[in-house]
Amino acid sequence: MKSDTIMIYASIIMVIISIIFEVTHIGGGVAIFFIAAIAIIPLAGLLGKATAEIAITKGPAIGGLLNATFGNATELIIAAMALYRGYFDVVKASLTGSIIGNLLLVLGISMLAGGLKYKRMQFNTQMSSMNSSMLMLAILGLLVPAVYYYTGHTGKQDIFIIEELSIGVAAVLIIIYVAGLIFSLHTHKDIFHSKDEVEEAEWSQTKAMVLLIIATLGVALESEFLIGSLEEVVKSLGWSEIFIGVIIVAIIGNAAEHGVAVMMAMKNKIDLSLNVSLSSSTQIALFVAPVLVFLSLIFSHINGKPAMDLLFSPFEILAIFGSVYTVSFMAGDGEFNWFEGAQLLGVYIIMGVVFFFIK
Repeated sequence: MKSDTIMIYASIIMVIISIIFEVTHIGGGVAIFFIAAIAIIPLAGLLGKATAEIAITKGPAIGGLLNATFGNATELIIAAMALYRGYFDVVKASLTGSIIGNLLLVLGISMLAGGLKYKRMQFNTQMSSMNSSMLMLAILGLLVPAVYYYTGHTGKQDIFIIEELSIGVAAVLIIIYVAGLIFSLHTHKDIFHSKDEVEEAEWSQTKAMVLLIIATLGVALESEFLIGSLEEVVKSLGWSEIFIGVIIVAIIGNAAEHGVAVMMAMKNKIDLSLNVSLSSSTQIALFVAPVLVFLSLIFSHINGKPAMDLLFSPFEILAIFGSVYTVSFMAGDGEFNWFEGAQLLGVYIIMGVVFFFIK
């Protein structure tokens, strides 16, 4: 049985099970939370596959735009559901978790798995350098509101300024994102795409579009179940919203990409694994985070709740900046090995333990 068929059947089965649990409330909110979390994984894989198939059919330019824009659709949907319910800490934590998860967990496992098979794994330093610099710029933009706040600007007027500052930063990040798309898909596409890279669509356009819509609706439904049971999980298990956002929600949203990156590394295609890791993190910082800020403004007019800002906690700042710096430093020599992967995983586990104890 093909992996695509397995994803479709797994998605259908898990959605049915989650609906039964939601309606009957078997096992309470904790059971619903984990069933929904498991159901999102095959749905996310299906969504990613459908997007990739449509991208192949539409050609390099539009296809690249589709992949770049919808590459983190699952994370965006989950965050939007949490945003509407006012779980701002979960949303910001999931952004943090997606960035450090892609850089430390995904890349770490990829380097470890590939490095145990191949002694030295070399990659295109020009491509990684461009991605790293773009990511570093995005991270600095996200850190500006926090730096303003933690340098003593904590009054009521300053809080208002932070909200305005967050909107300004979000606007600039979106502009940089668009410029990055033009750079990577048009003016300098030779750096990011191999000339001999030829792909053929496995699905028809109709099949891909139908499955894309179904997968998107499925992720939205499961995200509603997931976020709806969040409060009960916090009370029952004693987990903080930050830990759930940074570790649980982030891993769920990126599960499909994790598998692709690891498989590529095991085929000695560490270039692709690194590109998945850096590109996904960059999209989170440049696209998903700003979109959520503007989306929260719309939600605030609908439900009367305040809008979300880009003020991250001190440890989130440390985790994000430390992850970006560590990967950029390791990528400087143009090759990876299994021990470097183990080190990245070690850093991720340490951060996970700290986030677990943050209340």
